[in-house]
Amino acid sequence: MKAMTAKERMLIALERGVPDRVPATVHQWQPFHLNTYLGGISDLEAFRRFGLDASLTRFPLLPCNDPNWVIETRALEAPPGEQRFQVTFTTPQGVLENLVGQTAVTRWNITHLVQHHEDLELIEKYMPVPRLDRDALQREYTALGQDGIMRGFVFGDQGGCWQHATCLVGTQALILEAADHPDWVHALLEVLWRKKARFIAENLDGAAYDLIETGGGAASATVISPNYFCEFCLPYDRRMHDALHSLGHRVVYHTCGGMMPILELIAANGCDASETLTPPAMGGDARPRELKARLGGQVALIGGLDQNSALEVGTPDQIEQHVRDLFQTYGAGGGYIMSPSDHFFHAPPAHLAAYARAARQCVYLA
Repeated sequence: MKAMTAKERMLIALERGVPDRVPATVHQWQPFHLNTYLGGISDLEAFRRFGLDASLTRFPLLPCNDPNWVIETRALEAPPGEQRFQVTFTTPQGVLENLVGQTAVTRWNITHLVQHHEDLELIEKYMPVPRLDRDALQREYTALGQDGIMRGFVFGDQGGCWQHATCLVGTQALILEAADHPDWVHALLEVLWRKKARFIAENLDGAAYDLIETGGGAASATVISPNYFCEFCLPYDRRMHDALHSLGHRVVYHTCGGMMPILELIAANGCDASETLTPPAMGGDARPRELKARLGGQVALIGGLDQNSALEVGTPDQIEQHVRDLFQTYGAGGGYIMSPSDHFFHAPPAHLAAYARAARQCVYLA
């Protein structure tokens, strides 16, 4: 089979076809890893250095200076090695605020923006819908060339409406609200969907993306039940994916946790690809042969590689065997992009080289 460019290889896999070899990529290089292990090079330079198929995530937004949504950040005292901030959102009818923590590795919410039911009115009236910087995106797309694909998002802390809502309310709090006040939760999801629909309509027609990520880990089967998924995720996901498809975009649905009980529901939401196929060692429940048999005939698959026990601490021989196992299961018959099942922070360069080297040997027979 004729050798393909990285872009060709990945796009064929996304269409559930058979490329020359298995595409092998990384789910979002983290700045901590680039700075700590790779001398501060860019993510695109890292892909090129190791000979991996690039999967760039770019979401440049234009400045939003909305006088009805004024954001102020104040530094607070924090434990050693951390930073903490109070973030205040001032609107004409009230103030919302939350506390945020941050280290060199990651950032998280300590408290959440929506703390009372009536806060929904401020979100609905005043939370602005940003504008995509399409010129900046096009420059990045041109620089990428044939080295891989460009990924993007839908506006919000997370792509999916339920997942975005958990960032605003808190995951446990939203689960309890869904049991006690389902109508209020649906009202929140509807507000977020309308804002996302507006973002899609105003920004994504013709935007230079090969794949749009939706979903998020808060809809994984290790977080909510299939019944919750059916009621609070599926209807909004389906509308979002239909809107993206109407503009010609491919969609990948992200569940960085358990997914085996909801495989058919993932297919039902109309996505084109499913990630991250998280293995049990990483807190997921993926069973590769069963997952491939139940879902692989309906959508492309992305992920599966154990970034902890294999990529970070495994030997090169163990990494190479892990890659071959993934190719023989998820990669059978094509429709698969190999990738760590989510972020990693401490993978030695030699281990990344072993991963890339093994993947290049996973060739499909003509």
